Amino acid sequence: MHRKGAQDARRARQFAKVIREITVAARAGLPEVASNPRLRAAVVAARSINMPKDTVDRAIKKAAGAAASDDYQEVRYEGYGPAGVAVIVEALTDNRNRTAGDVRTAFNKLGGALGETNAVSFLFNRLAVVRYPAAAAGNDAMLEAAIDAGAEDVISTSDGHEILAGADDLFSVRDALEARFGAPESAKLEWRPLTTVALDEESARNVLKLLDVLEESDDVQNVYANFEIPDDVMQKLSA
Repeated sequence: MHRKGAQDARRARQFAKVIREITVAARAGLPEVASNPRLRAAVVAARSINMPKDTVDRAIKKAAGAAASDDYQEVRYEGYGPAGVAVIVEALTDNRNRTAGDVRTAFNKLGGALGETNAVSFLFNRLAVVRYPAAAAGNDAMLEAAIDAGAEDVISTSDGHEILAGADDLFSVRDALEARFGAPESAKLEWRPLTTVALDEESARNVLKLLDVLEESDDVQNVYANFEIPDDVMQKLSA
């Protein structure tokens, strides 16, 4: 029962975050999926977590008729976590003071320090990332299609295809690939670290705890960090 309760809570948080993104996307452009690229990406994200279509439709309709007081602002926080790990936190909030306080408290309590804007973003690349399951296409076919679409690189594994492109090319690359292979599993902008910090067991526990606390916030949409956990350490953490 405890495990199911935790899973339900996590699912509820996922739904809330996607609904918030749908709201912002619908208000930033037309509340029509076909003519609003950001909204289309949000709907893809909703589909990836099995959000019911009725829930998505209600969120779009509500956003279209929402009052100005319901506006969410996009905010980015940057800082360092335990072991000097660089952390970027992206949020959508209707109360900047509340969100900043929550993020700062998480950093302070868990061995980190919140910095100024652009304090760590220079350690990352901002990239468009489009993901397809492995069954969508062979490695060569996906690479050829991605390059033709304007992508920079493709990482293909047994788990699937990850297409990387410049941040400004997200929607053009996604649309070109969708026309050939169907809707992707996800298509969004991400921060990718230029270098990573290898963590020992204690540091890994502390960093993962910080990221968990940040991600539990309803206001926080995404958290990125430049660390890696060696396989032997990961096995100990999973034991």
